[in-house]
Amino acid sequence: MPGVSTCCLMDRPLEEALDTLAPLTDLIEVMDEGPHFISDTSLFGSYTQKFTLHAPFHGMNIASVFEPVRKASVRVMVDCFMVAAEIGAPVVMHPGYFAWEQERALSDRQFAKSLGELTAAAADRSVVFWFENMGDMNYFNLRTPADLGLIGDAGLTLDTGHAHLNHCLPAFLETPFRHMHIHDNNGRADSHSPVGSGTIDFRPVMAALRQGHATAVIEVRSFAGVKSSMLVLDAM
Repeated sequence: MPGVSTCCLMDRPLEEALDTLAPLTDLIEVMDEGPHFISDTSLFGSYTQKFTLHAPFHGMNIASVFEPVRKASVRVMVDCFMVAAEIGAPVVMHPGYFAWEQERALSDRQFAKSLGELTAAAADRSVVFWFENMGDMNYFNLRTPADLGLIGDAGLTLDTGHAHLNHCLPAFLETPFRHMHIHDNNGRADSHSPVGSGTIDFRPVMAALRQGHATAVIEVRSFAGVKSSMLVLDAM
């Protein structure tokens, strides 16, 4: 059974969210921002679960054409690596974006610079990181399998809902991935809905997950949605 992301309990403090999810799963992904921003790693010592971290993403752009913004975004990612190293967790991060089509080549060069810095920082801390494919938002990197060359040897976190929005989930299921975010939608909005409430066929999703031996978490917006998703996936 997949693990669970704390995004379903962002209205509660992190410790309360972990206490709520711990009886349900052996793997928890912490949304490391907002009320779940990790300021004290000692909190994790009382749990037997394994963890993944979703690096901060609001306001972050590791592909920014503005060098101070790019450098600050990389610094936030490296700070997340430091936390991840302490609790033995891999890190999921967003691949950035460009604001104007005319800036894409420069943004790609900025991303490559960030990727090199992040790869070195992760190696120094023995941390693994993966990039998440993005939804149908204009100018975001890594929306389809055709974009995978951008991330080089970095691993992929396959986000099912985002791939569905871009009409390329079957193609993504045929590519190697290390981790998965599981949520549903109607093909029109990134609703992070419970499994079975949208238009994704999760039978091939789960088959690819088993075949690839990847880790996965349910990333829906409500705790009730987590429990209903578990029931649907269990039936598969």
